[in-house]
Amino acid sequence: MFGFFKKEKADAVELEKSESPTPVNPSNKGVEESKAGSSILRDLKRRIDNAGLPEAVYDSVTAEYENLMGIQPGGPEFNISINYLEFVISLPWNVLTRDDLDLEKAESVLNLRHHGLSQVKERILEYLAVKKLHTQNRRSILIVDDEEITRENLSYVFDQDGYEVRTASDGVTAIEAMAAKPANVVVTDLKMQGMDGLNLTGEVRERWPETGIVMLTGYASVSTAVSAMKQGADHYMSKPVNLGKLREHVDELASKGGSYLNLNGPVLCFSGPPGTGKTSIGKAVAEALGRKFIRISLAGLRDEAELRGHRRTYLGALPGRIIQEVQKCGARNPVIMLDEMDKIIKNFDGDATAVLLELLDPQQNSAFVDNYLAVPFDLSEAMFIATVNDISRLSAPLIDRMEEIEFTGYSIEDKILILKDFLLPDQLHRHGLGKKQVNITDDSARYLISSYTREAGLRGLEKETASLCRKFARLFLEEQVSGDEEQLDPEKINSLLGPAKFEKSTAFSGARVGMTTGLVWTREGGEIIFVEAAGMKGSKQLMLTGSLGEVMRESAKTALSYIRSNAADYGIDADFFEHSDIHIHIPAGGVSKEGPSAGVAIAVSLLSLLTGRAVRQDTAVSGELSLLGEILKVGGIRDKLLAASNAGVARVVLPEKCRVEASGLESKITASLELIFVKSMSEVVEATLEN
Repeated sequence: MFGFFKKEKADAVELEKSESPTPVNPSNKGVEESKAGSSILRDLKRRIDNAGLPEAVYDSVTAEYENLMGIQPGGPEFNISINYLEFVISLPWNVLTRDDLDLEKAESVLNLRHHGLSQVKERILEYLAVKKLHTQNRRSILIVDDEEITRENLSYVFDQDGYEVRTASDGVTAIEAMAAKPANVVVTDLKMQGMDGLNLTGEVRERWPETGIVMLTGYASVSTAVSAMKQGADHYMSKPVNLGKLREHVDELASKGGSYLNLNGPVLCFSGPPGTGKTSIGKAVAEALGRKFIRISLAGLRDEAELRGHRRTYLGALPGRIIQEVQKCGARNPVIMLDEMDKIIKNFDGDATAVLLELLDPQQNSAFVDNYLAVPFDLSEAMFIATVNDISRLSAPLIDRMEEIEFTGYSIEDKILILKDFLLPDQLHRHGLGKKQVNITDDSARYLISSYTREAGLRGLEKETASLCRKFARLFLEEQVSGDEEQLDPEKINSLLGPAKFEKSTAFSGARVGMTTGLVWTREGGEIIFVEAAGMKGSKQLMLTGSLGEVMRESAKTALSYIRSNAADYGIDADFFEHSDIHIHIPAGGVSKEGPSAGVAIAVSLLSLLTGRAVRQDTAVSGELSLLGEILKVGGIRDKLLAASNAGVARVVLPEKCRVEASGLESKITASLELIFVKSMSEVVEATLEN
């Protein structure tokens, strides 16, 4: 009995031993990790050598790799170093996209994407024209062949054609020559010692994508032709060479492709109200150039490390957004849009705009250093575009590095065209409706724009159009309207969107004493305002109402002082202010008003009040007044004239110093207006006050 239990217990012990796992030798685990680490390191070293890194970067990366060799695989430091080297290798150090320098194609792309914005389109086309002209004026060719007689003969031919000719006897020498000075066109033999023509073609296409390549060979075959084209050759020709054809191919490639002549990309600053197309025109620029597009929103940015990255001494350090986006796009010459630059937050922690001073300087961004990367990266070939709503919020050094292009508001006529040709068809498609199911006339479009939106751009109009389409989609499903074409008229718009949100400001008819029509610029574009002046018995008080800002208050005081000092010239009692109060009011007190454009309008209202002469209400005024009666220049002329035209104003009085700007505007803006340019207050009085 006891023997049986002893045997059962012994069997259980043996079974437990057989089921227990075999102990792991820690030394074996270390060997396995070491083997895995060695494999990773060998692969990493191969990729470093083949990455085509610049010499300084290669030295730095090699030093990091050597440090990595002494770190135990599997540890945190090992993984941090591996991630860093992987990121450095993945950057497009020598990858550039070829610029499309076809001006007609670029112009058609810009016109297709956007209506108007002629000034912006002109600047982009000018940039392309300059780059193409540089290409044509300094054409160069590199002839690569292991036969000296071939090099000499081709050199003579292209030298006579006006090319700057250089030669190389093999692919390695050719790469060195290209690194020293890129050529417009490379003419290379296929069979050569060392690096052959196929490998040379692949290297040139990757590092200098704008360079044209012609492959020559005495062993022409279908397979070699296919291989050459796959590697990136533009043309493939057999020997003996047809010189006429070769010269045609070279001329074509030299005129089409761009060359890297240290032509730094421009730094453009698109400034203007929201919704005027600043971001979307940046995308169109990238499309027209054939470049990659990067958009980085700077709104709310507090720390420059978000752009420049963190040093690797910090736990969880990452590269900055600039380098990260360049790595993602895979080319070092993209179009980089720095959106909402004026909304960067400045506080006691620092100013994030400091890094932009380096980034936007062509003399410095060729060696831009990200804190995480710790080696210079060349961004000089990138094209930078900044967007701002208010450029005055930027620092002076930053503004000095950029070329401002102002985006003004769209006219009513432009908005009608954009609504009918772009916004409405797009929103119908987005809401599952056919393009012909809803139609809108010009008059109905004008009603929708003026009664439901008040903006310089198009965002509000796009929202209202989307709202109309949503309501129509529901009506179609509920079969309250037919599937045929529906006509949008003002009554239909009212029934769908409700009562009009805005009442259009229009000029009054007849003449009035003490009231002047002024023109001002706001973030929503140009507006007309009415300046009213009233006098009463009092004790020399000047009352200003209507939510006027400090600048407009100073303009009113200046106007009053000018009139008091020149009262005799206008037949006014010199003591008119001794026992009087004057009240100046600009209606719509719920809307704050600021800016140096209303000084002349205030002065005209005061003179009308004090002389009893009525102000012509078909005439609008914009300008600032000095104490000596000089009419000073003001801005926003285009938007102000648009507002005057939309309000039914017939005559506009502007400073003489604004004549050049006004004369350069489109005829559709000024066609219905009589423009009167003045230098002094006496000329303003003659143009605005009734006799």
